Amino acid sequence: MEETKSQLFGLRTTANREDQVMDFLVSNVQKKKIEVYAVIRPHGSKGYIYLEAKDLQSAELAAANVPYARGVLERAINYDEMRHMIEQEQREINIIKNDIVEIISGPFKREKARVSRVDKTKDEVVVELLEAAVPIPMTLKLDAVKVIRRDTDDEDETEDVD
Repeated sequence: MEETKSQLFGLRTTANREDQVMDFLVSNVQKKKIEVYAVIRPHGSKGYIYLEAKDLQSAELAAANVPYARGVLERAINYDEMRHMIEQEQREINIIKNDIVEIISGPFKREKARVSRVDKTKDEVVVELLEAAVPIPMTLKLDAVKVIRRDTDDEDETEDVD
């Protein structure tokens, strides 16, 4: 079986219509059996979607007569140019149970809370506000909190003994 080399092409769209363009485009590709292998809409990329296609002609054919599509960029895009938009960055999660954190966004901004659970798969943390009369668990995204004090009861506090 012969392997064909695909290329990435940008498709300009009307802002906030990217999902509609994707739906029309996928339908078009399936009906006409066009050699477009993937349609990508990276988070935060407004006014553009990206096509992985055999060549520029295939990308243009797929986008022909699609409402809100404004044209395919003529130059193929190097994967390295858009790697940061497609691949999810794996961050080191440095929050553990019983840490004292400060909430840095949302309605409880600047409040201090104790971590009761960390869900690394969902990038979420469950906290209870320290100043609240009744402790109510709240689930927040990991980037909505920052550690301000680590509970060191579990760690061995003895230093080197000479």
